[in-house]
Amino acid sequence: MSQASQRPRAVSILITFAAFVVVVAGLRAAEPIVVPFLLSIFLAIICAPPLFWLERRGLPKWLAMLAVISAIVVVALGITALLGNSINDFSRDIPFYKTRLKEQFGGLVTWLSSHGVQVTREQVLSYVNPGKAIELVGEIFNGFGGVLANAFLIFLTVVFILFEAHSFPSKIRAAIDDPEKKLKRFEQFTDNLIRYLAIKTLSSLGTGVAIGVWLAIMGVQYPVLWGLLAFLLNYVPNIGSIIAAVPALLLTVVQLGPISALWTGLGYLVVNILVGSVIEPRFMGRGLGLSTLVVFLSLVFWGWLLGPVGMLLSVPLTMTMKIALDSSEETRWLAVMLGPESSAQMERKKGRS
Repeated sequence: MSQASQRPRAVSILITFAAFVVVVAGLRAAEPIVVPFLLSIFLAIICAPPLFWLERRGLPKWLAMLAVISAIVVVALGITALLGNSINDFSRDIPFYKTRLKEQFGGLVTWLSSHGVQVTREQVLSYVNPGKAIELVGEIFNGFGGVLANAFLIFLTVVFILFEAHSFPSKIRAAIDDPEKKLKRFEQFTDNLIRYLAIKTLSSLGTGVAIGVWLAIMGVQYPVLWGLLAFLLNYVPNIGSIIAAVPALLLTVVQLGPISALWTGLGYLVVNILVGSVIEPRFMGRGLGLSTLVVFLSLVFWGWLLGPVGMLLSVPLTMTMKIALDSSEETRWLAVMLGPESSAQMERKKGRS
C-alpha cells in the first residue's frame, strides 16, 4: 500500500474519532434533555407490546391507547406513593447509618487486634469504606428524584411515541431505497429489542418483588426501596445484583446484626441464581447477551456520561447497539465481539455448517 493511500485512511480515522468525541461531549452537555428522552424511549418500547396486543384483540386504537396510558399513570402514582416518603426518610438517615457502620468496623478492628492482627480503623476505612455504598444508593435515588421532576415531559413523550409507532414502517418505506429489504432488518431489530426488554423487565420485576418480600420477612428497613433497587440493577447482568445487595446487607448489619446479614445475603444469592442462571437463559437464549467486560465498561461509560440513570440504562443501551449491529451482515462481527463466548462459539459453528 502506497504512502499516499495510507494518509487518507489515517485522516478518515482521525475524523471519525474526533466526531465521536464531539458527539460524546454534546451528549454530556445535554444530559438534562437526553436522560428524559432516553427514559421515554425505554418506557415506550416496554409499553408497545401491550398496546399492539390490545389492538390485535379488536380494541380500537384510541381505546387501546387509553388503557395503556391509564396503566402507566396508575403504576407511576403507585410507585410515587410507595417510595416518596421512603426515599426522603432513607436520605435523612444516611449520616446515622454511616456512623453506625464506622462503629461496627471499630468493633471489627478490636476483634482483629485481639487475634494478633494489628491494624487501625483508619487503615481499614482507607481501603474499605462501607459508608460510600450507602452514599451511592442515596445518589441513585436522588438522581431518580430529579428525573421525576420531568415526569410530565416523559409521560407526554411516551404517549406521542406510542401514537407514532404504527407509522414508522410506512415512513421507512417512503424514505429509503429498497425498503422491503431494509424494513425486514428494521423489523428484526425491533422484534429482538422488544423481546429482550420484555423478558428483562419481567425477570427484573420478579427479582425486585422476591427481594422486597424476603427483606420484609427478615424485618429489614425500607424493603420496598431495596426491591426497587434490585429491579433496576437487574438490567445490569453479572455485577448489578452484587451492587444491589451491598447496601441492603450493610443496613442489615447495622439494624439486625451479622447473622441476619448472612440470611439476607443467602436470599439475594438464591433469587439471583434462580433468575440469572435458570429463568432468563431459558426464555432469552444465548444470543441476547453481553460479555462481562462489555457490561462493566458500558456501566462505567454510560454512568460517566449520563449519571445514575445512565448506569441503570447502560446495558439496555449497549444491548440496543448489539441488536442493531447483529441485524446487518456487514456489522455482525461487531455484535459477536460484544457478546459472550457462547455466542461466538455458536457463530463459529454456524460458519462451519
